[in-house]
This record gives sequence, structure tokens and C-alpha cells, in this order.
Amino acid sequence: MNIFFKILNINWPLQILILTTAFFGFLMLYSVSGGNWDPWTTPQIKRFTAAFFLIFFMAMINISFWKKMSPYAYILGIALIIGVYFYGDTGMGAKRWLDLKFVKLQPSEAFKVSIVMFLAYYYDKLDPKYVSHPLYVSIPVILILIPSFLVFKQPDLGTALVIVIIGISIMFLAGVHLGYFFVAGLSSIGLILLLFQSRGTSWQILKNYHYKRIDTFLNPSLDPLGSGYHITQSKIALGSGGLLGKGYMQGSQSQLNFLPEKHTDFIFTTLAEEFGFMGTIALLAIYTLIILFCILSALSIKDRFGKLLTSGLCVTFFSYFSINIGMVMGLLPVVGIPLPLISYGGSSMIVVMISFGLMQSAHVHRKGDP
Repeated sequence: MNIFFKILNINWPLQILILTTAFFGFLMLYSVSGGNWDPWTTPQIKRFTAAFFLIFFMAMINISFWKKMSPYAYILGIALIIGVYFYGDTGMGAKRWLDLKFVKLQPSEAFKVSIVMFLAYYYDKLDPKYVSHPLYVSIPVILILIPSFLVFKQPDLGTALVIVIIGISIMFLAGVHLGYFFVAGLSSIGLILLLFQSRGTSWQILKNYHYKRIDTFLNPSLDPLGSGYHITQSKIALGSGGLLGKGYMQGSQSQLNFLPEKHTDFIFTTLAEEFGFMGTIALLAIYTLIILFCILSALSIKDRFGKLLTSGLCVTFFSYFSINIGMVMGLLPVVGIPLPLISYGGSSMIVVMISFGLMQSAHVHRKGDP
């Protein structure tokens, strides 16, 4: 298949939806910057433009190449996460970033792609009749738990849980027997009870601030000016937007700096305040269409690796925006999960766009063409 036909075979509706979502993000970053291109809007546009062309570049490469690279992606991801412990930069009380001079990379973010690639590779190589064999179920469980534990110790509980969710989702999509998930569910309930019982003891499992976040999630009014400030201001912004919003750049919570992290994790509340319920529905509709086109793409792919890769990355994208929106609405505890293609950030933007690049590669070569 020559380049011309590969370009024609790109999932163009998905590309248009990505571009539309990013445009939403640029609008919101310009707003929270007070009508200035700096410090957030211009860098984000530059990153997105470069990453958007990266999608096309990755789409031209046969999916078999990315399949071969999958084990190396996993090994490199583990190495980078370990490297954070020795060479990482500390920010907001956690050591999560590696300064690569040209970009600050958060390896735990990038690993969300690595784990999908390697598990898709694993199940592609595994004979389907052994998918539910205890030995071959335990191997991916170990592959998931090792990086999750390393990320948890950074500490980054939110990302660690997302890695586990992504890994379990791929195991489900690969056809692992439902009995394993039932046992895992019961084990999770036992673990949650153990986490709460360990609080205040010498063998306490979580950090104190983790428990404080849970307390704030259950009752933000316990500390409205401290740990509950983020979610309290977020709910005020969400509610004040009404049906149609206060108008572009007219949001009081964001423009008067009441809303913390307004350019990153809490940017959805800025959108809700300025464009109201209808604005949020419009964004959710775009996200839903992205998921829909990813699912349709996965169903059209013949290659097992490409099918699992696309499905797994679709789950990853869904986890990004569902957790972020649930968090800012007070439905989930506050964790550092950005809103994909909207929130300001280098690592998250690069990771999301690489995910789409891999999905486009699988889609372009879905019929097994070279």
C-alpha cells in the first residue's frame, strides 16, 4: 500500500474530532490566561501541532513494527519509572518527572501506553485456548502490578489505579474468564477495608494526605478553606454556569483566581462556568464520538494485536476524561488526572497523541496490508 492510499485510509472523522477537541482546549487556556497567549496557550498550540503531525507519521508505519516494539516499550517504561527515583524532579510533594532538557516527561503517564502495547502483544502471541489458564493469567497480573506499585510509591495513587484499570480491561477484552474478575472484585473490597483499618496504625498503608483526600471527597465541608477548597470552588463554578454559562472569559471563579489548577486538572469547571450545561454537553458529545469511532475502528481490524491495542487505548482515553470529570464534580476523590486534549501539559498531550497515532496505524493497516 503506497503512502497516498494510506493517507486515504486514515480514520479522518477521528482526526477531525481530535482537532475540534483541541480547539476547545485552546479557547479555554486563552480564557484562563486572562486573554493572553502566554503562558499556556501558545506552548499548548505548538505541542499539539507537532503531535498532530506525529499521528500521521505513526499512521504510515505498519502496525507490525509497533507490535515488535511493544516489549521494548514496556521495558523502557519500567526503566524510566525507576529512573524517577534517582533523577526525578519533585513537584507538589511528589517525585514524578524526568527532565529530558527538551521536555519534562512524566514516565507514569507514558506507561499507560506501554502497558496497553505489551498486553496486546502478550495476548496476540498467546494461544486463545490458554487465555484463562491460571499460569497465563498470573503473568499479565504481575506485569500490571509491578509498574502500579512503583508508581504508587512515587507517590501517585491515581495513576497507579488507572494503570490497574487499563490492564484489567485488556485482560477482559482478551477473553479471560469472568470468574477471575469476580475474585478480583472480592479481593478489592477486602483491600479497601484493610486500607481503612490500617489508618493511624504503625502499618498504615496509604499516606496521610490520601486519607485526607478521601475525607474531603466524602465531606468537603470538613475543611472548606484547606483540603476541601479545590472541590468547593469547583462545585461553585459548575453550578454558577447554569444552562448557557456566563459568557466567554466572564467566569468569576476562574477569572478572579478562586479556582485552583484552572489550566490543568480543573479546566472542565472553567468551561462549565463560561459555557454552561450546553457547553459541557457539547464537549461530552465530542468525547463520545471519539470513543465511538475508536470502537468502530477496533471492530474493523483483523489483526488481534491491532484490535486489542485500539480497544485498550480507547479504554485509556475514556478513563482520562471520565475520571477527570467525575473528580471535578465531586463524584470521585481529587487525583492528578488531566482532561485529554483540553488541559495544559506536555506529558499528557504527547501520550494522548501517541495513542491516537498507534490507533491510526492499526486502522490504516487493518486489512493486513504492508
